[in-house]
Amino acid sequence: MRFGFDIDDTLINLREHAFHVYNKKLNQNIALEIFHALNKVEIHEPFGMTAEEGSKMWNSSLEEIYYTNCPPYLGAVELLQQLTKEGHEIFYITARPPEHRERTKKWLEEQGFPVKNENFYCGMKDQEKVNIIKKLQLDYYFDDKPDVLNTLANCETKVFVKTQSYNEHLTIPRFSDWSEWKQLIGEAENLR
Repeated sequence: MRFGFDIDDTLINLREHAFHVYNKKLNQNIALEIFHALNKVEIHEPFGMTAEEGSKMWNSSLEEIYYTNCPPYLGAVELLQQLTKEGHEIFYITARPPEHRERTKKWLEEQGFPVKNENFYCGMKDQEKVNIIKKLQLDYYFDDKPDVLNTLANCETKVFVKTQSYNEHLTIPRFSDWSEWKQLIGEAENLR
C-alpha cells in the first residue's frame, strides 16, 4: 500500500509547539484552552497581532518552531516504522518552504520517522499537494488542512483528517489519536 502523510499538525504537534514558542518570545502566558479553541490555522490572534504581524512572527520563528523540541503525536513514529517494516511505502507531502527540505528530513529521521529521499515532497501550495497526491496514486492520505482535504474528496485516495479545532466542520473520516488508524482503514475498506 502507498500511505501519504502531511507532517505539521498531522504527525507532529507543530502549532501547539509554536504557541509555546510565542508565549516565551512575547513573555506572555496565554492558556492552552485559548489555543485549542482557535477555529483557524493561524495562531497570532490571541497574542494581539494582526495577520501581517503574525506572518512576520511565524517566519522569524521558523528555526525554533521547526527544529527544536516539537513533539510527534503519540504513536505516529511507531505507526510509520510499522508500516515500513510491513513493506508499505511512506510518502511525506508538506507545504513547508522548499529551503527547509533537507533539514526537515534530517529532523524527522532524528525523531525516528522512516524517510526515503525519493518519497519526500516539500514546498508545495495546497493545489500542488493535491496534484502530487493524485499523481502518486496513494491508497491513503492523512492531513489536517481543510483546503487540501476538501479538494481530495472525490479522488480515489482515501483521505483522513487529523482532528484539530479548525477542521471540526469537515465530514471526512477523522481521528484524534494515531492508535485509531487500523479502525479507520478498516472502515474505509468496508465502504469500497
